[in-house]
Amino acid sequence: MTPEELKAMNKAVRKAKRIATEKAGEMHDLVEDRLPAAYEEIPALAQETYDACKAWAEAEAAYKAAEAKSNG
Repeated sequence: MTPEELKAMNKAVRKAKRIATEKAGEMHDLVEDRLPAAYEEIPALAQETYDACKAWAEAEAAYKAAEAKSNG
């Protein structure tokens, strides 16, 4: 894998982490500010947060594997 490809993967990991962090922040705001009145928002927001975190974890694992392969 070329250094440019690794750099692009790292950028994708950072973007995925930012999105996951934003979703976690939305979840926090829901819990801190809008519950119990907004309880119906929990399932959708929880799924979005889970999906964003999973996407980050998968991107991170792929990047680390590619980085290790290119260094080894």
